[in-house]
Amino acid sequence: MLPAEPDDAPASPVEWIAHRGESFDAPENTLAAFNLAWARGVPAIELDVHLTADDRLVCIHDASTERTTGVDLAVKDTPLDRLRSLDAGSWKDPKFAGEPLPSLEDALATIPDGSRCFIEVKVGPEAVPALVRAVRSSGKTPDQLAVIAFNPDTIAEAKQALPEIPMYWLSGFRRDDQTGAHTTTIDELIAQARSIHADGLDLNYRGPFDADLVRKVKDAGLRLYVWTVDDPEIARRFVSLGVDGITSNRASWMRDQLSSPR
Repeated sequence: MLPAEPDDAPASPVEWIAHRGESFDAPENTLAAFNLAWARGVPAIELDVHLTADDRLVCIHDASTERTTGVDLAVKDTPLDRLRSLDAGSWKDPKFAGEPLPSLEDALATIPDGSRCFIEVKVGPEAVPALVRAVRSSGKTPDQLAVIAFNPDTIAEAKQALPEIPMYWLSGFRRDDQTGAHTTTIDELIAQARSIHADGLDLNYRGPFDADLVRKVKDAGLRLYVWTVDDPEIARRFVSLGVDGITSNRASWMRDQLSSPR
């Protein structure tokens, strides 16, 4: 297990979000990665969930378990207990051998007071009933949770079922392969977010971001997050633009880099 760092972390003008936990140093989407983020004073984590064969949500990014466990199982066809029996740590480092795939309930139980978890639903609206059960049973307050998804129908249905929980739509800016010009406008993204009753946008950082774009999002009553930023110089620009949060694979390191004199 990695040594914890002091939790008296420096204040930051943005919400730092540990992508799949502190995934640079620990195996992604495991309790080891989540707890390392909390120990290092990161204010938020992001995790991915898929629906299992027995209608539970398990923390994993891919639809198959092969990449992170070495065993090729389709998550949707496998019960949670079988998934939990897999070793999701050794691929990262032998010291993480035996680290299991956690359920969403397992992950939510780790959230400290004053911190929050961004739950990325990797599947469609069929996951919403399981999401509701996990959230309701967690005992966590609305300010400790957020739901994110690329599927707009997932956001719409989750918001209807959990109106008190912030919902942010994951998206980004498409580009023309020939000209390199962005073919998606921020006005289109704002309109879609509002149509599904999202509370904000969570966008790929590669896009035409400037002060006017950020102002448009804020004027629409939406919050703005960007992903996945591991370069301090890029992060500094987003901080100066006034985004609400930045997702990073190295969230604690990035926070410390930006808090240190240049």
